[in-house]
Amino acid sequence: MGRITINNVRKEYDSDAGTICAVEDVSLNVADGEFLTIVGPSGSGKSTLLRMIAGLEDITGGEIKIGDTIINNIAPQNRGVAMVFQNYALYPHMSVRQNMSYGLKLTTDLGKEEISRRVEDTAEMMGIGDLLDKKPNNLSGGQQQRVATGRAIVRQPDVFLFDEPLSNLDAKLRLHMRTELQRIQEDLETTSVYVTHDQTEAMTMSDRIVILSDGSIQQVGTPAEVYAQPTNQFVADFIGSPSMNFFDVRLEHGVLHGEDFEYEIPPELATTVRENRQSNDLVLGIRPEHISVDTEGKDTIEATLEVLEHEGSDNYLYLSKSETEWTVRVDGNTRFEPGESVEFTLPADHLHIFDAETGENLVLDEAASTETDDSSVTA
Repeated sequence: MGRITINNVRKEYDSDAGTICAVEDVSLNVADGEFLTIVGPSGSGKSTLLRMIAGLEDITGGEIKIGDTIINNIAPQNRGVAMVFQNYALYPHMSVRQNMSYGLKLTTDLGKEEISRRVEDTAEMMGIGDLLDKKPNNLSGGQQQRVATGRAIVRQPDVFLFDEPLSNLDAKLRLHMRTELQRIQEDLETTSVYVTHDQTEAMTMSDRIVILSDGSIQQVGTPAEVYAQPTNQFVADFIGSPSMNFFDVRLEHGVLHGEDFEYEIPPELATTVRENRQSNDLVLGIRPEHISVDTEGKDTIEATLEVLEHEGSDNYLYLSKSETEWTVRVDGNTRFEPGESVEFTLPADHLHIFDAETGENLVLDEAASTETDDSSVTA
C-alpha cells in the first residue's frame, strides 16, 4: 500500500540567528495511487517535506506513515520509496544498465536474471532500450532524466518521490516529459509525490495540489479547485499566469470603491463580505481571462493600452488608468494598438474579495453563484 499519512510534521534547523522552522505542523493524506504535487516559492519547505518522506532529513516532530507503518526511524532504503532528483544523480563511470540495476543489487536479494529482466523491461518502457550500454556523459539531458526515472521504476516501490526532475530540461522537452511521467504513473498506479516550483507542471500533472508558503499549507485541492476557488490571496497570486489582478478597495453601501473605479456588487455578496471580514480594508481580485472587453460602453471601465503581448491564440493587454494597472487576456484575433482606449467589464461571478488583513477569500462559495446581470461597474 502506497498510502501516505503525514501528521503534524515539523522540521527545525539551528542557526546562529536561532531556530529556523522550515516545515511547520504539516498534516496531509495522500491516497494510494494518487499523483500529488507540492508547489510553492523557493524556501517554502516543499523539498524539505519530500526529503523527510524519503528519510533524507530527520523529522523534528510529528510522524509520517506509509501504509500502516510509521517510517520516522526507518532507513531510507527500507521505506519502500524511490526518488528522482533534480540533477539525476547518475554514476558517471557506470553504464545505463549498471545505473538502473545498482539499487536492486544493494537492497534486494533478486537474482541476476530477474534484475536484468526488470532493467530491460523498464528501459523499453522509457524508450531507452538502445542506450543500456552507454555512459551518462554520452546522453542528452532528456535521456539522463529517463534513466533516472527508470532506475526508480525498476525498484517497484510503494511510493515515487520526484524533486523538480524536469527543471534542467528545455521547454519543449519538459512538456514532452510531463506527458511521459503522467502516462507512466497512470500505467503503474504508484503513489507519487512531485515537488516543483513550476505551477504549470502542478496544474497539468496532478490529481491534487498542495500549496506551501513559509513551511505551512495554504491550500490542498484539485487543480480546478485551487485555480477557481483560492482560499487566500497568496494562492490566488501564486496560481495562474499571468497573475490575478488585485486592487485595494473598501465596501460602502454595497459598492466597492477602488482608486479610480466603483463596482456595485449583489446584495447577498455584500452581506457575506461584511459578515466575514476582519477589517474594513479589502482586496478585489479577478483573473485576466475573466475580464470582459466590451466596446459597447455599457457599465465599463475605460483604460489605456500600454503594451500588447501576442502569444498565438491569446493576446495579453496591459492597461493603465490613473493609479491602477490591469492585465486582460483576450482572443488572439482581438486587436488593439498601444495608446488606444479599451473598455471592459468585471463579471460578478468571477470576482474574488479578500480581507486585506488576513488574506482570506471572503466569497469562496458566493463568487460562483452570483449572476453578472445583478451588478454594475462605473468608471
